[in-house]
Parts: sequence; structure tokens; C-alpha cells
Amino acid sequence: MGGLAALAREAGHRVTGCDAGVYPPMSDQLRALGIDLIEGFDADQMALKPDMFVVGNVVSRARGADGSPKFPLMEAILEASAPYTSGPQWLAEHVLQGRHVLAVAGTHGKTTTTSMLAWVLEQAGLQPGFLVGGVPLNFGVSARLGDGPFFVIEADEYDTAFFDKRSKFVHYRPRTAILNNLEFDHADIFDDLAAIERQFHHLVRTVPGSGRVVVNGLEESLTRVLAQGCWSEVRSFGSAVSDWVAEGEPSQFKVLQAGRAVADVHWRLGGVHNQLNALATIAAADHVGVPPSTAAQALSSFENVKRRMEVRGTVNGITVYDDFAHHPTAIRTTINGLRRQVGDARILAIFEPRSNTMKLGTMKAQLPWSLEEADLAFCHSGGLGWDATSALAPMGARAQVGASIDELLAQVLAQVKPGDQLLCMSNGGFGGIHAKLLQALKG
Repeated sequence: MGGLAALAREAGHRVTGCDAGVYPPMSDQLRALGIDLIEGFDADQMALKPDMFVVGNVVSRARGADGSPKFPLMEAILEASAPYTSGPQWLAEHVLQGRHVLAVAGTHGKTTTTSMLAWVLEQAGLQPGFLVGGVPLNFGVSARLGDGPFFVIEADEYDTAFFDKRSKFVHYRPRTAILNNLEFDHADIFDDLAAIERQFHHLVRTVPGSGRVVVNGLEESLTRVLAQGCWSEVRSFGSAVSDWVAEGEPSQFKVLQAGRAVADVHWRLGGVHNQLNALATIAAADHVGVPPSTAAQALSSFENVKRRMEVRGTVNGITVYDDFAHHPTAIRTTINGLRRQVGDARILAIFEPRSNTMKLGTMKAQLPWSLEEADLAFCHSGGLGWDATSALAPMGARAQVGASIDELLAQVLAQVKPGDQLLCMSNGGFGGIHAKLLQALKG
């Protein structure tokens, strides 16, 4: 929604927005763009009399224990019959219509891959518009309209709004679609993996015959999605028999197209997951005429995204990272990428199960598996409805649980040594633990 606000502002509209507890980097970006940010959802914002209320999927008709609405502004909008729409619908009608949309879908890696693809098209001189669920360091903003016919968008499978329960990505009508991976997530709105696969197939149905579906050849779930029907060109990546294959280490590898070497990637990113993201990016860019060698050259200068293995500081040889990982698979993948990078150095994984899926405890049994390559793990258990200590019991003394940020901070500081890698993982602000760690380490 922050990126959408940026697009509306660039298009010349006066934009205000409201939310609860907005944190950097998005809060900083909005204020820099001159977008008034209002804390809370009070009905007195009706006095602004906007031409349109654009409603994000955090908004609901929920009520508190005392019967009062959680989102009074939404109730006032409905009572006044004021004009409102969803974020994805506004995008479809005012930004995406008539453009060649390149959409990046998947349980993991959407933000990074969308940023990669936008940067490759930018370096190829195509001046794309883009909307990313984070802030790409190469651009410094999460969204822009762009000057060419191309628009790159992060295509999320989460629902659109309380009044439109379809996945957001069905609104985007891509001509090029990346299906990066697919596993169970969003347990608050999906009953099982099959329900998510059905939504992914709705996306596939919207790609025209002259379009391209770029699919991860390693994912059985995506094979099932395409088996439901596909009417576009399909190009696979990742598996040994895929159209696009990587040979070599994730930080330096050859790209093979149909068995023929077409490019070399030398870049600063690590991890097999980023190697797969690169293959997907190159295959999608190829569909709009960007040669693989040009794409590979652009990736060499790709700087990743804020909060994706972002180094927040180093004190006495102790490095503090900020990462968005919150799903067990993402946690495991992130730790694996760091392990490949730092070798035998100790990794202290500091995380909070903050997503709706993790808060429900749906994947708590996977946490010890996700933390295998960490030397020590510290879990913030505040707000959970399940016992994190029991869930992490298989890790024995390697895992500790803290009910507050201060307790977690004390646990980490009691264990940390020079040379350690402190990997903080959350899809929220994590109580500013990164800055607190650095300040304490300096002390």
C-alpha cells in the first residue's frame, strides 16, 4: 500500500494514508514523498473528503471485546456511501491497463526477484515502472510509474480486501508471469496447499497466448498448477532438465539456455535461492527482448533490497543483519545463505514468529528444522498463542525464548562473542532490536 501511495503521488494526486505502527523503511519513504501519514483509523479522517478511499487488506469489519469497530473509518465510509476500492483494483484500472505487466509470484523471493527484474530492465534501457513490497537499494524507492510500456510488479497471493477475497495477483493481468515457488502459507486465509494452488492457476488463466509463464522446475506444486491448464508459452528454470539452468556456485555461475552457455553471473549475492531468483529473472527478461548476457551484466550491480540480509552494523567484529524471513523455509534458506558466506563463524539466529501463519502455530514443528544451521537461536514469544519453548525443545540448550524484546536482548548479549553473526529475522519492526543490539555492543 505504501508503494501504491507513491505511484498515486507520482501521478499527480494528493495522497494521505493511515495505518497503525508504520515503521521504516516505508514510513521514511512516504514522508520523503510528501505523503501525510496518519496514525490509526479514526472516522474523523472523513473530513479530508477524498475522491477515492483505497482500502488495504489489513482493514476488516472486526470489532473489539466492547463491540466497537476496529476500523471506525471503514464503517464511516460504508455509512456515507463514500467511494472506495481495493489497492489491486486501483492499480489495475489506473496504472497497469494497457501495459506489458511482468508479475513475480511465489511463496518466497517475490520482493528480491521483482527488484532484480526491474533493475535488469532498467539497465537494458527499458525504463520500466515497478511496484515492489520493499525498497530496492538500486532505486531507493519501492515504486515508480516508469516511462516505457513495461511494468514489473510483485504479485502476492494474499487476499485483496475484506470485500474481495480473491488473491491480489488476479487483478494484474500479466503478459509475463514468474512462478518462483509454492508451498503452504497464509494459514489464516487458506485451508491447505491445494487452495493456494487454485489461486495460482487463476493467475495462469489470465496470461495471454503470446505471454510467457516462467516456472520453477523443482516445484511439484507448480507442476500441479500447470497441469490444471496453461494456454501460454512455458519456460522452466532450476532443474537439470529445465530450459534455464545454472552451473557453478551461487555467487559465480554460468547460465545455460537449452543446454547452451549464454551468460556468466558474477555478483555479491549468495545462496541457492538467489541463484534461482536470477534464473527466473533472466528467463522473464528474455521474453521482452533483453539478451541473457545483458541481464547477467545488470545482476552484477544488483544491490538487493532493504531488510534482505541487510547489514545494520558491525561492532568488535560482531555483525548485525536485518532480514525479512518469517516462514520456516525462508528462515532455513536465509541461514543457509549466511552459512555459505561466513563459513565456520558462529550464527546467532534471533527471530520472532510474527506472521499470521506463524502466530497460529501452524508451522511451529518446523522451527527446529529451519534453525539447524544456526549455532544458537533466540525466539521472541510475545503475543504467541502457543508454547515456543516446547516447539524449540528438540534444539536443547541451543535455543532460548524471551517474552519481551528486553529479555531477548539480554539473552543474546550473555552469549555473544567477537566474530559472531547476529541474524535478526522478522516481517515487522522487531521492536527496533537491531539498533538496540548495536548500541549495547558499543557499550
